[in-house]
Amino acid sequence: MWLLWAAIAVSVAVVLRYCACTPLPCAIGQQWKLLLLDALLKTAIRLVKDNSTIVQGSPHHTRSPVRVMERLGLGRHVKATRRSSKVPEATVKKSTAEPGAGFLTVSDVAFDGVPVRVYQPLTASEDRLRRGLLYIHGGGWAYGSAKDGAYDRGSCKMSKELNMVVVSVDYRLYPETRFPTPYLECLTAAKRFLSPGVLAEYGVDPERVAISGDSAGGNLAAALAQEIAMDDSVRVKFSVQALIYPALQALDFNTPSYQQNRDMVILNRPLMVQFWLQYLGGDLSLKPHLLANEHSFNVAPEFRAGLDWTALLLPEHQKDYFPVRGEGPRGMERILDEVPGLLDVRAAPLLAGREVLAKCPRAYVMTCEYDVLRDDGLMYARRLRDAGVEVTAEHHRDGFHGCFTLTAWPFEFDVGVRAFADYVRWLRDNL
Repeated sequence: MWLLWAAIAVSVAVVLRYCACTPLPCAIGQQWKLLLLDALLKTAIRLVKDNSTIVQGSPHHTRSPVRVMERLGLGRHVKATRRSSKVPEATVKKSTAEPGAGFLTVSDVAFDGVPVRVYQPLTASEDRLRRGLLYIHGGGWAYGSAKDGAYDRGSCKMSKELNMVVVSVDYRLYPETRFPTPYLECLTAAKRFLSPGVLAEYGVDPERVAISGDSAGGNLAAALAQEIAMDDSVRVKFSVQALIYPALQALDFNTPSYQQNRDMVILNRPLMVQFWLQYLGGDLSLKPHLLANEHSFNVAPEFRAGLDWTALLLPEHQKDYFPVRGEGPRGMERILDEVPGLLDVRAAPLLAGREVLAKCPRAYVMTCEYDVLRDDGLMYARRLRDAGVEVTAEHHRDGFHGCFTLTAWPFEFDVGVRAFADYVRWLRDNL
């Protein structure tokens, strides 16, 4: 027993030391809680990696095949990290009341082979038909699930508070699959949900259907909003799109927000680059070249204009940063050929042309000041406006990446509760 308490004491000491040595911007509230969360996440990932590194009983600490595959970029440790994250999540879930208990029916079904979780209110609808929402979870295209934790609670709350049918997509993740499969699976689910027969089955008003997502899910939601808007074969279109700190491009990893928040907790710049390479099937050895923007120095002008932050961002967001025009070593120009997804608008919606953006539904774009993805969202809001789309841009000056889903004990943050409430309010008023 004393060994257990000793281990707990050491763990607490390590976390406290980490918190004390990791300064955060003064504008962020509840800093100790955020640092604790970040420390726990990093510790869980590190333990998974360490346990997969050493073959037990070997006097020379032999490297295991799992570690070798990780070095090759095959990402097997992602699966283990996903499993380990379910343990504390299950504990939290047992300690909190189900937000939809007694008010909703929740069912796991498949839309043309794609798993989705459907949330339907049990109460009688004041109108003949209800609102509908297709939600796509985040997690760097490698983590997360419609069925787990914050996403399940959030969908329950949205369905209950807005008397809305919510369809949350459980698309496949890295390393099991890569782009374009997650996009195509979400597109399949979207088209199925938008079909007149399914909308009628769930009692959804075809004039009030939204698409939404956060982070990597915001990426997929934006791409789907563009695709559905341009597809004449789809009779019912999305009425609105609501994007929560979306990842929208992988050509410039030195925007002001990437530079300002390069070492920010929860999501830093190297981790975001890794997520992109994993999603697009790129070799992880390219990571330092992408960090230096060496992959984008010969990008065509039409693509570069779509993410020219010197023209698209307000001075207050440009701050004192300067563009980084990487000119890599000989051969780096082939990166765009080796990783074609970097220029594919289905993966990078910010690169879409004005004619595509002009057809998109009105938008809600939420950004956070202390987030590497801040400028992706701000630039997209500006480009949508310039194309004639009505946009509500919600910027949280004390926000950080991931806060939108941090609304329940033990990691409930004031900014997260506020951000979620603003999002629900906008949907209530605009859908």
